[in-house]
This record gives sequence, C-alpha cells and structure tokens, in this order.
Amino acid sequence: MTDTAPTEIPPRPAEITIRSISVDDVYAALSRGWADFRAVPRFGLFFGGVYALVGILIFIQLWVIDQSFWILPLAFAFPLIGPFVAIGLYEVSRRREAGEPLDWSDVLGAVWRQRDGQLPSMAFVVLAGFLVWMWAASLIVILFVGQMDLAVYSDFDSMLDTANGVALVLVGGLVGGAIAAFLFAITAVALPLLLDRDVDYVTAMVTSFRAVTTNPAAMLNWAWIVAGGLFVAMVPLFLGLIVALPVLGHATWHVYRAVIAPK
Repeated sequence: MTDTAPTEIPPRPAEITIRSISVDDVYAALSRGWADFRAVPRFGLFFGGVYALVGILIFIQLWVIDQSFWILPLAFAFPLIGPFVAIGLYEVSRRREAGEPLDWSDVLGAVWRQRDGQLPSMAFVVLAGFLVWMWAASLIVILFVGQMDLAVYSDFDSMLDTANGVALVLVGGLVGGAIAAFLFAITAVALPLLLDRDVDYVTAMVTSFRAVTTNPAAMLNWAWIVAGGLFVAMVPLFLGLIVALPVLGHATWHVYRAVIAPK
C-alpha cells in the first residue's frame, strides 16, 4: 500500500469588500486627483499629451478623407480608451500614496508589466463594446440618413438642418449612452483594481459593477464628471485633454480607494 501525498488546496482569494460612499467622497477624490496632478505634473502632461495627440490624429484623418459625420460617433467612443491611457496615472497616485519613489522607469515599467496580466483581456472587452457601438452607429446612419443627398450626408452642419439628421443625433446619443453606461459600470474601478491586486479581469469587472450598483448616486455623479470633463476637454481640438485626462485619471485611483476596502 503506497502513501499518497495530501492534495494541497489553493488558498481562497480574499473577498473584496465594497464600501458605501457619498457624492462628497467623489468630489474629495477629484480634489485629490487635482493635488496629484499639481504635485507631479510631468507624468500627467505626458499621458494627457499622448491621449490628446491620438484624438487630434483621428480628427484630422476623418477630415482629410471627408468623413466628418463619423466624428460624433467616435467622440462618444473616444473616452473609452481614456482609462487605459491613465494606467500610468493610477501608478503615480498609488506610489504617492505609499510614499514610494516616482521616476519614469518605475511608472512606465508598471505600465509595461501589465501586458502580461489581465489588462489585455479588459482591453478586448472594451474593444468589443467599441465595435458594438460603431456597428450600431453605422446602422443608425443607414436608417436615418442613408437616403440623403450625398452633399448633405457628407456635411455634418447641413445634416443637422434636417429632421433625419436631428433624429440621428438623438437616437445615436441614446444608444451610445446606454452602451457607455454599461461599459462604465464594468470598468469604473476595474483597472485600478487590476493594478493594485492579483485578480482576474472577470472578478475586476464584477467588482466594478457591484461598486457602481452599491453606490448609484455617487457613481452616477462620477460618471457625469468623467464624461462631461472629457467631452468639454475635446472641444478645443482635444487640447483640453492634456489636463483633463491626468486629473480624472488620478481621481479615478482615489475613487477606487474610497469604494474598495483595503486588503
């Protein structure tokens, strides 16, 4: 009779506790985000500049190929990539909070290491949401303005002078808003959680959804702050994003720290 070694049961991951927060906590996180940006602006300006540059290049490309009517759908979708650009900003806020040194190699190294983690899977989820929105936007364009004169169809301002053009904007806004709301719910604190703890992306999304549904008033206010801040920042040729993204990125870390209890 041979002895068999006992089977080791892997440790159960620690439960993630969601805390109740108020609207005041959201504004406090925004204030801390502004403080982080002012303390180490070089990181914020770098990541914000990259984000703004991408937006400018997309805008110019659409204008050059005379496809300006796609600017609005892409403007709705563009904030979806913001949280991924802000990964480095979460790391900056985490290091400031922990009193760890801040240098480019550490911050960019933390971003680079995420390529082997759960972040790419999260990116695919958001990409899927982006593709669903672009498919829906294409369908809405066909339904409302597909039969228009080509000159009107290609001119965004002229298109808004028609009933179908106004309907396109309204319906597109509702559909885009619904998709954005769902993506916000599953990503609101998911990316800082993936950076901070060893969890899988599904757990991160479920936790984020729980955080949003547990704190609907506070998180709805946060969603409006993020969406409104990014859209206003995009108006002056995306240049406002150079400041808006880092402030909101740093603040996202502090919202995460407020709503997710420490280990």
